[in-house]
Amino acid sequence: MNVPAAWDTTTGSGVTVAVIDTGYVAHSDLAANIVGGYDFISDTAVSVDGNGRDSNPADPGDWYNANECGAGIPASTSSWHGTHVAGTIAAATHNGKGVAGIAYGAKISPVRVLGKCGGYDSDIIDAITWASGGTVSGVPANTNVAKVINMSLGGGGACSSATQSAINGAVNRGTSVVVAAGNENTNASSSSPANCSNVITVAATNRAGSRASYSNYGSVVDIAAPGGETRTSTANGILSTLNSGTKTPSSENYAYYQGTSMATPHVAGLAALMKSANSALTPAQIESAIKANARALPGTCSGGCGAGLADAAKTVQAVKGGSSSGTTFSSTTAVAVPDNGAAIESPISVTGRSGNAPSALQVGVDITHTYRGDLVIDLVAPDGSAYRLKSAASDSADDVKTTYTVNASGESANGTWKLRVQDTAAQDTGTLNGWKLTF
Repeated sequence: MNVPAAWDTTTGSGVTVAVIDTGYVAHSDLAANIVGGYDFISDTAVSVDGNGRDSNPADPGDWYNANECGAGIPASTSSWHGTHVAGTIAAATHNGKGVAGIAYGAKISPVRVLGKCGGYDSDIIDAITWASGGTVSGVPANTNVAKVINMSLGGGGACSSATQSAINGAVNRGTSVVVAAGNENTNASSSSPANCSNVITVAATNRAGSRASYSNYGSVVDIAAPGGETRTSTANGILSTLNSGTKTPSSENYAYYQGTSMATPHVAGLAALMKSANSALTPAQIESAIKANARALPGTCSGGCGAGLADAAKTVQAVKGGSSSGTTFSSTTAVAVPDNGAAIESPISVTGRSGNAPSALQVGVDITHTYRGDLVIDLVAPDGSAYRLKSAASDSADDVKTTYTVNASGESANGTWKLRVQDTAAQDTGTLNGWKLTF
């Protein structure tokens, strides 16, 4: 994923990632980056900690006996799943041991929703709301609001309206929601929350850069990231923080796990890096930039793995906008806009930038016009790609004096950018007084 090169720009500082999972078991390679979370498990048979919802997200273990979670289901030891996921996102780094988190400068808020035999949608829904700063009845306000949520979990079926509503609420509050595609080697459209809208759905790759044999696939997948291969091998996976206890917590250790659960925190960590590099990014801009800056899978993916393999360095550079973030390039040359005539173009030459334009490129426009509804306005990138800023519409007002935001992360920053303006109906005239690009 080209992560180390992204650390030249950011390590994720100032961003909290909520890991909605099994909770957290103490680990010295994570402890410095853990902040307060919550235990949302309401059923004591699932929580196995003797109580319902409370402020302690500690993971007591999720082991179970044969047939305890359903007929024919074999016994299982405790997974410490949430701690493994958290380590991939934000394990401490430069401490001479263990592993390096993708966003090791970020903080982890453990939010416990999974216990013995799984968890309830109702608990997960409340956890999404609370983690993103929303209000949940009977639960204290969150003092560690997350700008990224990791959900390495899922089940079969459609995305319920309640789950979708919770996700929409989180995204509207500015929190990116990153979810696992699932491990059934089937179309992720049949897995929730992978098939929900407004999420970043992550498939898993193996060491060859091909889709891992277990990973779900399909059109709902947005991006792929390392997940390990195969799920039955202990030597080929993602190494992260864990615990040696087979039932209850024992000594801390590290272990290799495989799955889309392991791929997802790679992308959640990348989202944290991006948010740290540019705090103005919206969840939609984060998703768009991750996909726009992905690279082709080194291997193959039957069924579809989204935009390809996430590339941390390229993505962070794109949203950061180079080393002189905040630089403005302007044109103050007035150009007449002919009535119901050919489009006019005004150029701005951008130099001295590095990498791609940002996903939140600011385009300031100043046009005097007697009926702005006639106007069609496009931003034209150096390679000729056009981004529609304004379409013609019924609008009785006149001038256009506003700033548009464009996801231009797929474009090289340097080169000649143009503002294209066309009057599409008769009887009104105007002038492009000037415009500017702010990187």
